[in-house]
Amino acid sequence: MKGLKPTMLALCVAGVPPAAMAEIQRLDDSTMGNITGQAGVTIELETRLNIDRFIYTDEGSMEINDIFVGGANRTDMFAEMNLNLNGVASSNLDNIRINIDLANDGDAIINLLPITFHAVDLRVATGAWNLVGTGGSTTILDNFQMDMLIGSGTIRIDTATDKLNFKTDIAIDDMDFDVPFLALGIQDFEMTGADYDLSAPQPLRLFAGVEMDIYKAPNSQNVESLAVDLQAFNADIRIGGVIVGGTSIGSLALDNLAITNTSMLIYGH
Repeated sequence: MKGLKPTMLALCVAGVPPAAMAEIQRLDDSTMGNITGQAGVTIELETRLNIDRFIYTDEGSMEINDIFVGGANRTDMFAEMNLNLNGVASSNLDNIRINIDLANDGDAIINLLPITFHAVDLRVATGAWNLVGTGGSTTILDNFQMDMLIGSGTIRIDTATDKLNFKTDIAIDDMDFDVPFLALGIQDFEMTGADYDLSAPQPLRLFAGVEMDIYKAPNSQNVESLAVDLQAFNADIRIGGVIVGGTSIGSLALDNLAITNTSMLIYGH
């Protein structure tokens, strides 16, 4: 009612016939509580993120330089499939629809889905990761770049268990990075679903499924800590080149990698 002055509002009410006024009833709190949107909220997202430097400081510091999060700006992800899996090439992180719903038991459900019939392409890149202190500095990671596809994602906060359950389907087309202080480099790292086999007759399992629970739990000192349980992770991993001292020593492959019964507690000291 912005702009509707009290005098005008009074005239409008005064002009309502008495019979109509008899039908106007005050809504109690219970009735008002039932007047809610029943279809949830949908957000369509397009973004790109650049950070010059992220610094975590304890007694010394760790710096991550030149952070980029956006689209892969490619249409040749997993080129061996001869398909355009992510639609239009863009340096923006896009084609994302986020559906937010509250279930009748109070659970919060957030679903991340593509807007169009394509996967979401994501590129994460950084410059040098430096450890910095009074004794000098060491570059532990550099030239990091990862191009990946996201099929879907779901976050559910369960009011009965006070746990956050996270599920996603991802596939890494290419990841490269250097570890300068070890004279080590990784090139053409690829991660897909288990049994990703171009010669197999069944549909290709492009996406690796990841599921985890995140909640609070006591540590060994009975102090509440951040708990993370990895419920499921199955994948095939291939590394095109392992570089040591500037020379490739070959490639690696992990077929049907399964990580199970994994949990951790995170807390300060």
